[in-house]
Amino acid sequence: MNPDGPIAILAGSGQLPIQLVKHLERVGRDYRILAFRGFAAPELRRQAHASADLLDLKTIMSVLDGWRPQAVSLVGAVRRPGFSALLGAYSLLRNRQEVMEVIARGDDQVLRGAVMLLEERGHRVVGAHELAPGLVAPSSLRGAREAGADDRQAIAVGLDLLNSLSAFDIGQAAIVAREHVLAIEGPEGTDRMLRRVRGMRQSWFGLRRSKEGGVLIKAAKRGQDLRVDMPTIGPKTVQEAARAGLSGIAVGAGSTLVLEQEETLATADRLGLFLVAVDLPWMEPPHE
Repeated sequence: MNPDGPIAILAGSGQLPIQLVKHLERVGRDYRILAFRGFAAPELRRQAHASADLLDLKTIMSVLDGWRPQAVSLVGAVRRPGFSALLGAYSLLRNRQEVMEVIARGDDQVLRGAVMLLEERGHRVVGAHELAPGLVAPSSLRGAREAGADDRQAIAVGLDLLNSLSAFDIGQAAIVAREHVLAIEGPEGTDRMLRRVRGMRQSWFGLRRSKEGGVLIKAAKRGQDLRVDMPTIGPKTVQEAARAGLSGIAVGAGSTLVLEQEETLATADRLGLFLVAVDLPWMEPPHE
């Protein structure tokens, strides 16, 4: 670790890497971007100081050795690599039995393995929430609309569900209407889950029926390392929730990133959805 070095951003897809770069520019912090090919947005690829395939560990480590960063942050979504690709990437560093055990435990364990690898090479790994704490949803976050009684019931059911699912390392989000679970997030991500519910609610002619309600609950898993794969929403999430006919969105306070918070809240208000941060019983309440 070099205390005078830049922040190294290992960038996947989505708006989070872009928003983090903008924040670092605003506060005048030096940074370097390593964009993952096939994932990073075109806007970020044009700014990137280097590019690499997701599992090209030799190039990634060589670039980081050259930059000598003070910290490394893995931000943005990436699709889960196939089994053979993972074996090839880890074969020089871990034995096959260890790789199989990591893969069997789920995506979060794979990400933890990446953090462990970086730390073994002497790099300090930090989360986007540590670099840009203003992106984190405070307990006071809420839009103009209030959640109704059915919505509050759905939030409670959703939180219980996500807490129970934490042990299985699947998903950070669910859609619940009263006590009815409509969908659980899988590898496809939140936006595609919302589109799946939207499709379920369409008529034979492709027209959405009248607004049916329901809540998107998005929160960190119990025991999740917030330095990687931190739950994130933004204006696009609100738009997809509205198209799916939902009543609103609840996010975990202190453990969810809300990109472009003012625009996200304004979008929720304009589209008639409530947006609220809730304390998670399995995490310490955020300090405000």
